[in-house]
Amino acid sequence: MAGSDENNLGLMAPTITQGGLHGAGGKLVAGTGHNRRALSNINQNVTGAPPYPCAPNKTGFAERQMVSNKNLRIPVHRPITRRFAAQMAEQFVRVEVKNSAQLVPDSSESQDYTIIDVEGSESTSDTDFHEPMFVQQTEALLEEIDRMEVEMEDISEELIVDIDSCDKKNHLAVVEYIDDIYTYYKKAENSSCVPSNYMAQQSDINEKMRGILIDWLIEVHYKFELMDETLYLTVNLIDRFLAIQPMMRKKLQLVGVTAMLLGCKYEEVSVPVVDDLILISDKAYTRKEVLEMEKQMINTLQFNLSVPTPYVFMRRFLKASQSDKKLELLSFFIIELCLVEYEMLQFPPSLLAAAAIFTAQCTLTGYKQWSETCEWHTSYTEEQLLTCSRLMVTFHQKAGTGKLTGVHRKYSTSKFGFAAKIEPATFLLQARF
Repeated sequence: MAGSDENNLGLMAPTITQGGLHGAGGKLVAGTGHNRRALSNINQNVTGAPPYPCAPNKTGFAERQMVSNKNLRIPVHRPITRRFAAQMAEQFVRVEVKNSAQLVPDSSESQDYTIIDVEGSESTSDTDFHEPMFVQQTEALLEEIDRMEVEMEDISEELIVDIDSCDKKNHLAVVEYIDDIYTYYKKAENSSCVPSNYMAQQSDINEKMRGILIDWLIEVHYKFELMDETLYLTVNLIDRFLAIQPMMRKKLQLVGVTAMLLGCKYEEVSVPVVDDLILISDKAYTRKEVLEMEKQMINTLQFNLSVPTPYVFMRRFLKASQSDKKLELLSFFIIELCLVEYEMLQFPPSLLAAAAIFTAQCTLTGYKQWSETCEWHTSYTEEQLLTCSRLMVTFHQKAGTGKLTGVHRKYSTSKFGFAAKIEPATFLLQARF
């Protein structure tokens, strides 16, 4: 090779033919038997710089690719994920390092090199290092996967609405602690639950008598215009007390009246006097009997009145559903129907609240509706609510029939938006078949 050509050296992928090696667009080169100078020596003479450590094994790209592809195993129809792409890149690097180690010649042995001259090609110095195409494509693929993951995270965050953003300036909303409060409620709700078959240990009363008592208390609560929290706490106190203490049939109404008195003392600002409760029970009991039952009940429950009832979950979940007044009234109508039913004790308060709102949404829209925001704040999926929701639909269907119609009469008034007159979501019952 002439000295003037030493500045126009280039590496091209060799093509093997019967006559020897051809460079694409370059000069015809004789077989590898010619004794030519090593590329490292030529570069050292031209540039005067020390050769690149891996210069002796700068073989053609096609040779490297043949060796690399031989040891690199790539699944054909495997989905490309970030983990898969990273594994392929790591495997490629290991193969390249292994091949480089194999191709480095021993300094003690004489090597013959074939230099392919390409006319018009730019000189390649030892400092020029080109990444393999596979590595470049892998890095681009990883960047694309990162971008897609960020976009998916943004979409997921957009689906969950920040329901507390409007209350950040309201100190009574305790936005900083609201999530911790409801996390505690979820953990503590089991302490407020009772065995769903506790009536089996009662010898003189049954679940039908319990339903009659609670249906009557709902009317008393409405007549006294008490707070909603009082009603739910009253029912909870009755069930927890009867689950522990056997009671005679003639004392059951006294238990209900006393539980409402305790609920009023815990929740109300203005508490009804004992004489009002005696009067509403048609003077079936004396003042002394009421006070004695109050003492017995509070000691049996060990003064534990701070329990999460379905009401506290209803308020939070209604906010998550971005409800209007119509949805709110219908949801409370449905869950008050559940207070009367003994079989609904099998469900925890949070699930009852979530199922009531889900059933109300389905009733108003005519199709299943449960947003990502509702699922996030309630921790219940649509599938988890369906069993409870179907029972609620059956209660809605028979609300105006039979003897226990207190809830239906209450929600058939204009004050409660005539919620009881809305047609039930019967399509939820058909979905199970």
